[in-house]
Amino acid sequence: MAKRVTKSDEEWKEQLTEQEYRVLRKADTDMPHKGEYTNMMPESGYFVCKGCGAPLYSAASKFKVSCGWPAFEKGYEHSISIKKDTSAGMTRTEILCSACDGHLGHAFVGEGLCPSNERHCVNSSSIKYCNDEAPSIPEVTFAK
Repeated sequence: MAKRVTKSDEEWKEQLTEQEYRVLRKADTDMPHKGEYTNMMPESGYFVCKGCGAPLYSAASKFKVSCGWPAFEKGYEHSISIKKDTSAGMTRTEILCSACDGHLGHAFVGEGLCPSNERHCVNSSSIKYCNDEAPSIPEVTFAK
């Protein structure tokens, strides 16, 4: 489990770009099909939270889908928190970094798009790719 990260709003604003701040701290959304990692399909490595660096997803859990945002079917155990989101006039499952509570995106269950049947629709502004050996952390689903 990643170490808990707590910062003031001003500290986040100093560390993050304006877009990263809006997404991670204010639950905004990247424009569809515009994110750095939308079409990237690395063969190895992993993705971390852009806010705090906590490992979130292996490259192996990323899959190709035309939703407009990077999609992952599972994440590292204890890395992601979920909460009910009713902000857009519908009920969705918000996914957040467990270490810093940064907004990652939303999870969708039951679409049949991947073996886990759970798609994490993640904003590129909230993650960073690391081309290193992936951590030895079990990968699990969260929203079921």
